[in-house]
Amino acid sequence: MQSTSGTDPIVVVGGGLAGLATAAYLARDGAEVTVLERAAAPGGRAQTTRAGDFRLNLGPHALYRSGAGIRVLAELGVKYHGGVPKAAGGCALDGGRVDVLPGGFVSLLTTGLFGLSGKLEAAALLSSVGRIDAAEFDRTTVREWSSTRVRHPDVRRLLEALARLATYANAPETMSAGLAIRQLQMAIASSVSYLDGGWQTLVDGLGACAEEHGARIRTAAAVTALEHAADGRITGARLRDGTLMPARAIVLALDAPAASALLPDGPVRRYAAAATPVLAACLDVGLARLPRPRATFALGIDEPSYYSVHSAVARLAPDGAALIHVARYLGDATPEPKLIERQLDGVLDRLQPGWRDVVVERRFLPHMLAASALPTAAGGGLAGRPGPEVPEAPGLYVAGDWVGPDGWLADGALASARRAAGLVRNRARERRAAAA
Repeated sequence: MQSTSGTDPIVVVGGGLAGLATAAYLARDGAEVTVLERAAAPGGRAQTTRAGDFRLNLGPHALYRSGAGIRVLAELGVKYHGGVPKAAGGCALDGGRVDVLPGGFVSLLTTGLFGLSGKLEAAALLSSVGRIDAAEFDRTTVREWSSTRVRHPDVRRLLEALARLATYANAPETMSAGLAIRQLQMAIASSVSYLDGGWQTLVDGLGACAEEHGARIRTAAAVTALEHAADGRITGARLRDGTLMPARAIVLALDAPAASALLPDGPVRRYAAAATPVLAACLDVGLARLPRPRATFALGIDEPSYYSVHSAVARLAPDGAALIHVARYLGDATPEPKLIERQLDGVLDRLQPGWRDVVVERRFLPHMLAASALPTAAGGGLAGRPGPEVPEAPGLYVAGDWVGPDGWLADGALASARRAAGLVRNRARERRAAAA
């Protein structure tokens, strides 16, 4: 077995958004940083596939315009461009019908999802969401929140559908309402962006920032174990080929299950090992043209489905063509993949009749990981997630979409990267001060 030589660097295990951002922060501060990514290319779930002239994200991706993630990207100088989907003009899929999705005053008046009293309650609910103290509902489930706050059953169904849309999670009986409220507040206040060229632009931007400041990114470098000194302090990472990468600090920027396989026993590992993944079945379709150009967004009310023409606002398809993401948010009861694919085909049949005749690209992902650890009401929501520091192994840290109290999905991954990098830097300063 071989060992790398030279000054022991900081090792970041995982080259997704969290790992690349962590490396960029540390390298910018002057640290020697190596990123070890097990796949052939960095990016993780943020990779974008080139399919002819189409750009396919791994399922529908949206960047919250007021989330923690854009602040991290701004700090690191990562540039991106995109468009904002319109709030008006969306469709609601309910019981085989295509109706108007309430997104404003006019759509509330015209929707057939509920009667006048339901419309009044829905209007009051949507206008008041921004004033709710989400922290008060961290230990309340979405179902408990919707049942106690909303009188009309059809308005409750709309509220839970919007919660699915904002969180990607179909778990109303366990998910923290505090998480759903925070996501809804951001969506209502400032919406989201679909990115030109796909999320690969963020991967490339973060990677370039890290490398510009001296970080090294190694691919096809799977870590199988961590090395510790007798006192528990971290000393290095063991690669699959037996190579030891010495390290004075290691950041595991992995999803919760992958991190739990490397963590020592303790609260952080137990949280990661017990985490419930958030899954979605995704159908990504490139069409030569859009049969119905005005049908660009739809949300399932009676079924946990999603449909959006991302190319309507972002450059993801050739001129005149269209890139559509259709998804089903998966819960505890998950239908067989072929049945789900037929259901997603059916969504397209209703909204874009004739789409099968103009298909250029098609990809079905039956079990796409949207997030690796659902914040539950029983666990205290976002506030109940572990912080980046691993007390049982000094010098070991974690980052990812399941770490820290700030943000969800990409926002959580990027916010945890910033927090982890700050802790690594502060601990190094404390050691230098103690040695002086």
